[in-house]
Amino acid sequence: MHTSLNGIELIKTNEGCVLTAYQPLVGDPWTIGWGSTGPDVHEGLIWTQDQADARLMQDIGHCEDEINRCVTVTLTQDEFDALVDFVYNIGPGALESSTMLHLLNEGDYQGAAGQFDLWDHAHGRVVADLLRRRQSEQNLFDS
Repeated sequence: MHTSLNGIELIKTNEGCVLTAYQPLVGDPWTIGWGSTGPDVHEGLIWTQDQADARLMQDIGHCEDEINRCVTVTLTQDEFDALVDFVYNIGPGALESSTMLHLLNEGDYQGAAGQFDLWDHAHGRVVADLLRRRQSEQNLFDS
């Protein structure tokens, strides 16, 4: 499956776009564009909007690959889009060892949906923006 325009807009809404590298919280990785991180993102880096948009699509592709590889049950478009936003935020690889994936692949869609809000912490504390994001993902997944 591939992310719909609705899913891309969800990511854009949840991430926002910043064209100068920043650290969201002290100790977090350097971030730029639509929430992109990686070894090529460092303090002082500045991108154009075109660079940010291109990296967004590249990063979404990595998330899609992860979901298409790991999820063994049939997903609706909304479920897939919610998972793409989730993986975009937590990073490809984290889904693979999650209880959410285990429940989902067992066919427990409701149980899997209940896992979203467990991922609302950063550095050991609840972060309001993450809680809102998890709620929007769960609402889309359940729709």
